[in-house]
Order: sequence, then structure tokens, then C-alpha cells
Amino acid sequence: MSRRASVTTLLLLAALGTLGALGACGRGEQQVADARGLTHGGDPARGHALIQRYGCGSCHMIPGVAGARGHVGPSLADFRDRSYVAGVLPHSPENVMRWIEDPQKVDSLTAMPKLGVSHGEARDITAYLYALRAR
Repeated sequence: MSRRASVTTLLLLAALGTLGALGACGRGEQQVADARGLTHGGDPARGHALIQRYGCGSCHMIPGVAGARGHVGPSLADFRDRSYVAGVLPHSPENVMRWIEDPQKVDSLTAMPKLGVSHGEARDITAYLYALRAR
């Protein structure tokens, strides 16, 4: 097998594993498809990886994210059903992305720090949160 084929195979296996983990964590295909549509192409699997990379679970409880048991910020379970983002913005995918990118700009008194999340990363994180199945 060529090096390119090996890399492609590894990437495919990683993507399938992530999608399998999403399904096993209570996300159905419809929730993932809806999340992609609502965020105009956000990728819940990449969002999951970004949530881990940025350490969001140190402050939030986040279903499906290993070790995400923080109590500083609110639990993000059933996030999609909320009326407001951080209690200050009407809930919409655009406002969620805005909040994730620069929470201090939205509310200077928030404890949530600006982590340097790009717009594309915020889109993927938002897609993950929208793919969480309501309980």
C-alpha cells in the first residue's frame, strides 16, 4: 500500500470512528444532518475534537466528551432547546458562533474567556452542540 493510500485509509478510519462515537453517544443521523444545515456546513465530528482541544469540558458538562464534567459554566446538555445563549443573546446558530468566538465582546462580565476560536471552528463546535440529542 502506498503512503498516500495509507494516510487516506487512516483518515477514513478516524472519520468513521468519530461518526460511530457520535452515534453511540445518542446522536442520530437526523440530528447530525440538521446540525450541518443549521450551521451552514458545520462538522459535528470536528466540533467534538475542537471541544476537547480547547478544554471546554474543564468548565462545562458536555455529553459525549470524555472528562467534560466542569461546573464553572452551565451544562451543555440539551443545548439546542435553550432560549438564550449565555442569558444575553437570543438563541440562534449565528449567535452561538458569535459567543464562542468572542464571549467578552458580547458580555464583558462573563467568566468565559476568549480562546482564539476561529469562525470556522466556532461553526464546527456549534454543529456539535446542535447535534446533541434532546433528552
